[in-house]
Amino acid sequence: MASCCELRSQWLPARIEQVIQRDRFAVCIALRTLNNRGWLTLSWHPQAARICIGSPPPKGGDTFTFSQQLRHQLNGLALIAIEPIADWERVIDLQIGQRPQAPIDWHVYVEIMGKYSNVILTNAENRIVTAAHQVSAQQSSVRPIQTGDMYQPPPHLTDPIPSLSESFEHWQRQVALVPGPLKRNLLKNYRGLSSALVLSMLSTVNLTPDLSTERLQEADWKRLFQTWQDWLSALDQQSFMPGWCQSGTLSYTVLGWGIMHPATDTQTLLDEYYSQQLGEQIFKQLRHQLQQKVKGHLKKLNTKAKTFEDQLRTSDTAETYREQADLLMAHLHEWQLGMKTLTLTDFESGEPRTLTLNPEKNAVQNAQAWYKRHQKLKRSRAQVQPLLEDVQEEIAYLEQVEASIQQLEQYKDAADLLTLHDIRDELILQDYFPKLEYRKESPTEIPFYQYQSPSGWELLIGRNNRQNDLLTFRTATAYDLWFHTQKIPGSHVLLRLEAGAVPELEDMQFAANMAAYYSRARQSHQVPVIYTESRHVYKPKGAKPGMVVYKHEQVIWAQPQAVMDRVHASSQI
Repeated sequence: MASCCELRSQWLPARIEQVIQRDRFAVCIALRTLNNRGWLTLSWHPQAARICIGSPPPKGGDTFTFSQQLRHQLNGLALIAIEPIADWERVIDLQIGQRPQAPIDWHVYVEIMGKYSNVILTNAENRIVTAAHQVSAQQSSVRPIQTGDMYQPPPHLTDPIPSLSESFEHWQRQVALVPGPLKRNLLKNYRGLSSALVLSMLSTVNLTPDLSTERLQEADWKRLFQTWQDWLSALDQQSFMPGWCQSGTLSYTVLGWGIMHPATDTQTLLDEYYSQQLGEQIFKQLRHQLQQKVKGHLKKLNTKAKTFEDQLRTSDTAETYREQADLLMAHLHEWQLGMKTLTLTDFESGEPRTLTLNPEKNAVQNAQAWYKRHQKLKRSRAQVQPLLEDVQEEIAYLEQVEASIQQLEQYKDAADLLTLHDIRDELILQDYFPKLEYRKESPTEIPFYQYQSPSGWELLIGRNNRQNDLLTFRTATAYDLWFHTQKIPGSHVLLRLEAGAVPELEDMQFAANMAAYYSRARQSHQVPVIYTESRHVYKPKGAKPGMVVYKHEQVIWAQPQAVMDRVHASSQI
């Protein structure tokens, strides 16, 4: 109601200029009034259904059928009215016509009902033209939603409607009729209440949700009833106070209860809250997906590397077989039929050496078998060595990717999610992700991590392999210093310097500490960090993203824990 109240006062009438579907659960409608242009977000997400003016959708191809149908029918028309279909129903009717005061040609019904949320387009006769989520008769015999059907509102609720005219005594009797937890009884006995609203209401009067109605004192009942009345008055007068409140996790209110930071308006409040919540949810899912994918590939590669290493260790015995064959060929006269072992004096050490023979072969045949074994192991080494090096390079690359993912421990802002998308894009290009699992979006520029050294020099840190390459080979100048943990996966760090400038020791230490912090060795006490001039860093031909070689490096010991507070303070800002 708070959102629609603002929309009516600020965005009616409005011309519909564009319709773009942001993702599987949200469509954005570009509205233009005489004074403003904005994007109306209609979301049917199971945990984040909403209607509000939000941020513009990302640029890129929109291939969703639902938005194409909306675009075809609504582009160039006017949004005339925004009305609930009935009192105490969470279904909003966006009425659309040729121009203000003209007859209504289209209805867009926005149903904000948790996991049953939906957005449905109907014509003037209320016949469904398209729906964000179609429901077949097999899925629901109560209310199927199919193209061509007549639009039917959600089933009518039978709980009593909250009313300002209701007396305290009647309200108290209604809530306490069947003793039980306060939160459950409020939700059960009245419509129009959500769990979040009840929790906010009880928090305002310092009552716990599980408190039994039998234990409430008369003063508690009166305080709660007053808050109940305040809520109904705000709805009746369309008077709202949007703001941020803190209760364990960041939450909001439009009723002025427990506000810590006022919000500009309800639209901004809803857009920021749900963008943060959805961003965090997607971030966790994508981070887990990437971690599992990289972990699985690393496990396979480590197994392959161990096999190659075992083969190389076996090939180290090649010379032993040749020595045995030479020794036996030099003492053929000592061999006798049926011998299983033969002890001879070694050429080099002069010590006795026992040879294990195949009694079914003569001396020459035993020697020939050892010569063949020697040649086979030599060939094996020549073939396995480059294979092992390739696998080790791939392991080093994936460990670098893994370190970039691990650095993103928690979701702080949109850049964190974009960084994960960047890593996913990179893994797709490197054929670690099947292309069919991914829907390509246009790239978005992500800022480097940025800090200031004690003397005021700028310090830039790459968030992932793509950024590491950009930082080292596009951003760096000949005067900058390049830092990286020694033989440990981590970010590229650049200390920006002017021509002829010499950084102080504390600047060097700070840059090294940061390089250690943004690496796999973050929890270590001391970490070796190499540094060199950026012009001494090279990318080998055919190397994977983020992988470089360097020369003229020097080592400095870093303490990643020394900059932990600085990093946390920066992220909070």
